[in-house]
Amino acid sequence: MEGTVKCSANYVPLTPISFLERSAIVYRDRISVVYGDLKFTWAETRDRCARLASALHSLGISRHDIVAVLAPNIPAIYELHFGVPMAGAVLCTLNIRHDSAMVSTLLKHSGAKVIFVDYQLLHIAKGALGNLLKTRSMTPKLVVIPDQASSSSRVSDMYFNNDILEYESFLASGRPDFEVIRPHDEWDPIALNYTSGTTSSPKGVVYSHRGAYLNSLAAALLNEMPSMPVYLWTVPMFHCNGWCLTWAVAAQGGTNVCLRNVTAKGIFECIAKHQVSHMGGAPTVLNMIINAPSVDRRLLPGKVIVMTGAAPPPPHVLFKMEELGFNVTHSYGLTETYGPGTVCTWKPEWNSLPPDAQAKIKARQGLHHLGMEELDIKDPETMQSVPPDTKTRGEVMFRGNTVMNGYFKDSKATADAFKGGWFRSGDVGVKHPDGYIELKDRSKDIIISGGENISSIEVESVIYSHPAVLEAAVVGRPDDYWGETPCAFVKLKDDCNANADEIIKYCRDHLPHYMAPRTVVFGELPKTSTGKIQKFVLRQKAKDMGSLSRTSRL
Repeated sequence: MEGTVKCSANYVPLTPISFLERSAIVYRDRISVVYGDLKFTWAETRDRCARLASALHSLGISRHDIVAVLAPNIPAIYELHFGVPMAGAVLCTLNIRHDSAMVSTLLKHSGAKVIFVDYQLLHIAKGALGNLLKTRSMTPKLVVIPDQASSSSRVSDMYFNNDILEYESFLASGRPDFEVIRPHDEWDPIALNYTSGTTSSPKGVVYSHRGAYLNSLAAALLNEMPSMPVYLWTVPMFHCNGWCLTWAVAAQGGTNVCLRNVTAKGIFECIAKHQVSHMGGAPTVLNMIINAPSVDRRLLPGKVIVMTGAAPPPPHVLFKMEELGFNVTHSYGLTETYGPGTVCTWKPEWNSLPPDAQAKIKARQGLHHLGMEELDIKDPETMQSVPPDTKTRGEVMFRGNTVMNGYFKDSKATADAFKGGWFRSGDVGVKHPDGYIELKDRSKDIIISGGENISSIEVESVIYSHPAVLEAAVVGRPDDYWGETPCAFVKLKDDCNANADEIIKYCRDHLPHYMAPRTVVFGELPKTSTGKIQKFVLRQKAKDMGSLSRTSRL
């Protein structure tokens, strides 16, 4: 348009780095990070992140180089979320449950030049680097993070060669006045996230500065996060960069309460001690809270807003959380959508509904948040939108600025994911008359029994409501007659008893008979670090059990 000009005065690439720089001024002396007795202010955090960026630069790290980290929710991983991009590099957060073989695979794939490792995970790093040496691959520089909660922690005892650096000494070598390297283009990469392991082959998902910036602000909004919130880190920061809340808390000048080991007792203690206002977690974390023994519980200092996601929450779990005084916001997304991509926004007219009905509404996935342009459920073949009849199923698809740049080093997978101009989630859902979507399953988790499609999510929700059940997951088991039938893997609550016949009868009393499981297996359920149940493991177990013969069917 005539008379306009794009220049440095009116265009600056969006980046979450700006959140830290602003908070270091506005909230200079307010507490930014708490970990045990360790505390930092926002001015100190900015200083430490600048030193970290400076030290990385001195080590030869430059634009778009990959810097990895293997650590739980401790101050160092929070600082790396700013220090690494401030050096122009790309942060790659690794799942702390990975073994040495997987870590070495991801280090080789990413080409990481440096890896920061928590002292408790050093043995994993040793094994990973050893594997890389065997294959004559490049090995990244290793920086060991000591126990930041203890001033007497000794890292020197952990050295296995003279090339290892120690985190605090590494920071001290950097300059606080380092000139931050900002992105040339806001579409430049800021993070590389490998999918969480619910499938057998993780892929590298690339985030941009722009997407991270927008999703961080959206996360603050959908969490109803005012200025200076107190956020308890029960969501792993290595998962989707903590659902982008690592950057969102900085945008609001909040306090990050770090929690190395997530337990119900630890959660209640942190909430009481630090006056926590916000937290997050998968439904398994919520389940842990509602089933905490009374001796571990504390009275909440006020309403605690909890964002849940990573898996569809059973209505029963949401109902119990509300009873305890938590206000649960349900979000849905994938690694490819920077974590949360939708939110089930509450409407005042629902307040008059019975509590159980409210919980069922909250269990829906809702609509796209303000940072996402579009959300739809489409026929994956015709790309036509499904009608809002709560019955017609299709694939959940996203389009917007908070969708990944693509899969690192995998152009074919990227093209497949974006086929038709939308990001294809692989999730199956329906649309309600009010436009809200409801997830029915991942496409590979749908159980097809005698020509009927069975949603494992619906069966799991019923099993979760059984008073003796703590956790449940449902997959298909081969069946000679029906093709496959539901197989339930169940973990019971402590001091509770139930047998397979009771679980099956309970399901038949609350579901059409064809949806009830024909097999029930009791025991621990395999999970990722984010609390997702690893259904691919359970599917293999069900397959290994063999076909359910016609004579043995219930």
